[in-house]
Amino acid sequence: MRLGYFTMPIHPLGRNWTQTLQEDREAIILADKLGFYDAFVGEHLTDACENVTNSMLFQATLINETKTIKLATGTTNLSQMHPVVIAQNAAMFDHLSKGRFIFGISPGALTSDAEALGLLDQDRNKIFAEAIDVILAIWQRDPPYDIDFANNRFKVAVNKTAARELGIGFFGKPFQSPRPEIVGTVVAPFSPGCVLMGKRDFHPLSANFLLANHLKSHWENFAKGKAEVGAKADVRDWRVARTIFVADDEATARRYGRDDANSPYRFYFSQMAAKMKRGNRLYVFKSHKDQSEDEITHDFIMDNCVIYGTVNKVVDEILKLREMTGDFGELVYAGLDWVDPALAKRSMTLMAEQVMPRVNAAIAKQAAAE
Repeated sequence: MRLGYFTMPIHPLGRNWTQTLQEDREAIILADKLGFYDAFVGEHLTDACENVTNSMLFQATLINETKTIKLATGTTNLSQMHPVVIAQNAAMFDHLSKGRFIFGISPGALTSDAEALGLLDQDRNKIFAEAIDVILAIWQRDPPYDIDFANNRFKVAVNKTAARELGIGFFGKPFQSPRPEIVGTVVAPFSPGCVLMGKRDFHPLSANFLLANHLKSHWENFAKGKAEVGAKADVRDWRVARTIFVADDEATARRYGRDDANSPYRFYFSQMAAKMKRGNRLYVFKSHKDQSEDEITHDFIMDNCVIYGTVNKVVDEILKLREMTGDFGELVYAGLDWVDPALAKRSMTLMAEQVMPRVNAAIAKQAAAE
């Protein structure tokens, strides 16, 4: 099982923007040194707590600061920019990173972003679907271009002004052939989007704020989509994100990961709960469909969404999670605000150097016994 990294990121209001951006960069540089496989970074335009406005631009600052880690948009919000711009920026990033690029995509969920861009009353899921069709067509085709799908608002042609002998009118292809890996973050239980991902060979990343008992539904739908196009789903293509804090002793783990009023884990989930409630999406925290929203307290969310403890305890919790979900290819560690940089870095180090080797040893032992 691989180890990945994901950060939205979310920082307390009032923190210095320059400082938080540098901390977010430092976390990914550390992840690279520790052997994390990939790092996903989210983006929002109008959220003072979520400080990265363009994940591709942010990740570009890390290409020369890292060696092996794959740099992923987590996500690029496809409703917010013309697909030609996205396709060409992503292709260039892939070349700059020499293939260390993963293209994470979504429609863009933040309604204040949509309002600012004049998209609030538009179907952003439809824009997303139309945009990805055009992006893939740009990467697949050679000039002359005449990309005109039925019922797609984006019509792309470079015929009137092309001068191919001068290089004018060309779209660049990515470094990776035929394209970078495409990943979609999945939030809803039983998400039908996973079926579509399976059909199109996009890969699901199950969100860290979804309760564990719903995760298996993502795999089942992904496998269903694969089967519908005559393919078999590979567990290596499924990423599961979890919010984890590892410490050298249980008291520190519980304090920083759970109980302290200044815990970044408490802050993170107070933010997520408030934002989900505001967007009528509190269902992501429900253990079952009919659960009353009154039961979705902050303590309930913390109890169900945060794994904290010493190395041995965290190993046990991850193996217990895997028993519930079945096998998956990558455990994605959620990065939060660095209230205590030393504890944050120690948690990542323990996760990479002690937790994951023990988890993988246990998985190998179980496989050998079967």
